[in-house]
Amino acid sequence: MGDQSLWDESTVACFHAHVGTSCPFPRLCFHFQSILPPPSRETISTATSELQALPQSCSPIPRTWLGRMRPLGALFLAALLTGAAAPWPDEPSRTCFFQMLSGGDSFFCRGDLEVIYPELGDVGCSYIPKCHQYRERISREWGSPRVRYPQADKNKKYVLMLVDPDVPSRANPRSRFWRHWLVTNIPGANLRTGDVKGHVLTDYVRPTPPPRSGYHRYQLLLHEQPEHEAITLSPEERISLGSWAMESFVKQFRLGSPVASTQFLTKYHQD
Repeated sequence: MGDQSLWDESTVACFHAHVGTSCPFPRLCFHFQSILPPPSRETISTATSELQALPQSCSPIPRTWLGRMRPLGALFLAALLTGAAAPWPDEPSRTCFFQMLSGGDSFFCRGDLEVIYPELGDVGCSYIPKCHQYRERISREWGSPRVRYPQADKNKKYVLMLVDPDVPSRANPRSRFWRHWLVTNIPGANLRTGDVKGHVLTDYVRPTPPPRSGYHRYQLLLHEQPEHEAITLSPEERISLGSWAMESFVKQFRLGSPVASTQFLTKYHQD
């Protein structure tokens, strides 16, 4: 996310908001026009007692920026949170709220597996917001995400799966699992940096939930790959992505339980 071109349209800074019990949103993502340089992760948390910076895995905030603008960035954030007038009335602010998963959906997320898309950062255990065409862009524009697992063993290899269990809908998943990505022989050292390089059995297919089918879960599962195990898809599996017998595949190649898993939810971008 260090590419300066990503900041030409908007500047992104994600923060936990702690404004007593009156703030219902655990994570806020503020998109500024180019009047502000990207905010400092460590400075804004000290500039106002009402903000606390998120950990690095949560948000795509670049590491470089103009220190002299830090107090202005903090002032603008505080104004948004407290309802005060923005310091630049002629420049409309753009605020994007990220909602984290809760209940049973959040239990799927374990092991600190990160799935990182452009501009959004780590979307694990969250809903993809509709603002800024993010749902459309994840379905039509962005390629495969970076997937990072900091605890990966450098001496082991891993298998990564991305599936949709809600096809055609969560209420009627008669075609589960839909296979969106399957990569084997991923070195642990690569996973530590988010570089998914291995033997691709299924090329990445963007999340494309059908219209009026509600939210779909896009689940990433990471397994340790047994040594000397040649993992393949059958001819029948290669023909179709849908109705994949994932559990049988896991059992056949002795993959066991995933060492880490996460998911994000999104729906058709015009719904």
